[in-house]
Amino acid sequence: MNIKLAQLKALSDGNRLKMVLALFHHPDLCACQITEWLGVTGATVSRHLQQLQHAGLVHAEKEGRWVHFSLTEDFPPELRAWLEPGLDGADRKRLSDVLVQNPSDLCRKQRNPTH
Repeated sequence: MNIKLAQLKALSDGNRLKMVLALFHHPDLCACQITEWLGVTGATVSRHLQQLQHAGLVHAEKEGRWVHFSLTEDFPPELRAWLEPGLDGADRKRLSDVLVQNPSDLCRKQRNPTH
């Protein structure tokens, strides 16, 4: 097994675990989509994604002003097999609802919540 303690610690938070589960099903998400889906602040999502990156579970790729997140190529297969079925129906539905929205609109809405 090549699962590291740091990876398990990174998954010990419910929101970080949900982020990984979402990336199993949607391998390319931007932070604004994750923020909208989880209903937390952008700073919180950023901090969680940073912890997942430091643990070697998530990779970030910058494309213009967008940063796309995906699972790392060397994501432990044993960990994937254990976790992959874990996203419940309500979370999947909410994520699907977010993914049909334009990411630019989501970012604009998150920057100006009163509009």
